[in-house]
Amino acid sequence: MDSIIFDLDGTLWDPIDTVKDAWNEEVWSRRPEEKELTREDLEGVMGLQLEGVAEKLLPHVEKEEREEILYACFSRENDLLSEQGGRLFPEVEETLQVLSENYPLFIVSNCHDGYIEAFYEAHGLERYFKDYENPGRTGLSKGENIELVMERNGLKDAVYIGDTSRDEKAARQADIPFYYASYGFGEAENYERKVEAFSDLKSLV
Repeated sequence: MDSIIFDLDGTLWDPIDTVKDAWNEEVWSRRPEEKELTREDLEGVMGLQLEGVAEKLLPHVEKEEREEILYACFSRENDLLSEQGGRLFPEVEETLQVLSENYPLFIVSNCHDGYIEAFYEAHGLERYFKDYENPGRTGLSKGENIELVMERNGLKDAVYIGDTSRDEKAARQADIPFYYASYGFGEAENYERKVEAFSDLKSLV
């Protein structure tokens, strides 16, 4: 193993309470008749790209308006996350410090542009990571973005750590091992290693 690539939501942090506030505020400003989005609603779309999020949360809204609302939500979400942050999983920073002294670390997330930067700004963790990527910048799938980060940084023996079957699929597409963060939001069945708490990753050193 020469490097570690992380998913973000459900792996490094839980941003849902902050995201929920931002989305409800933005949606109600445009469509006050909409029902309140719940934590459960947002857990169900974590890790999806734009089209999937739109179809799940606002299926009854016309596509053009739906996408306009979502981009406004993403912008408000970035602002609020930069200010308030999310909930880091226990011992994230301590574990990242240990890992970064032994491996280069990276983030590949299915998020919009500016989201990873908001995570960095809120929690001051940018110094632990060498590079990151997302479909908001590239338009690529998660698997393709993992491959892009590997190629860009000359990685030959990376592992990917995430919390969903979609993360597992992305790791398989990039032909690298998948470590399943079972404490996160999703489920996965086929993995090389199960991680029950983020601090367990210290054992990789």
